[in-house]
Amino acid sequence: MEERRRANRRELISKLVVKRLDGSANEEVEIDILDVSKSGIGFYCSELLGIGAVYEAFLRIWTQEVIHAFLEVVRIEKKANGYNYGAVFIGMPESDATRIEVYDTVERMKQD
Repeated sequence: MEERRRANRRELISKLVVKRLDGSANEEVEIDILDVSKSGIGFYCSELLGIGAVYEAFLRIWTQEVIHAFLEVVRIEKKANGYNYGAVFIGMPESDATRIEVYDTVERMKQD
């Protein structure tokens, strides 16, 4: 499969809660983050989310700060006990994207 990500992705052990914004559902869903970059996020969820749907998210990063973000689901892959998702950040402030990028830079320097 061809790599289409615009930024490197890093694993991030965390959980967050997402809430669909279109008003059809106001249910909070817990997800497990698989990887994150300044442009998007990969995550696992046992619930079926809508492709193209926008969700509100509160992402706890490695500094224990919480980033308030909006995610648009762009990819869904069915797994045995749930789904793997790919989502892009929508309207994320540059300061929050930079915090993710700084983490990526530090992690790459550790590997070299």
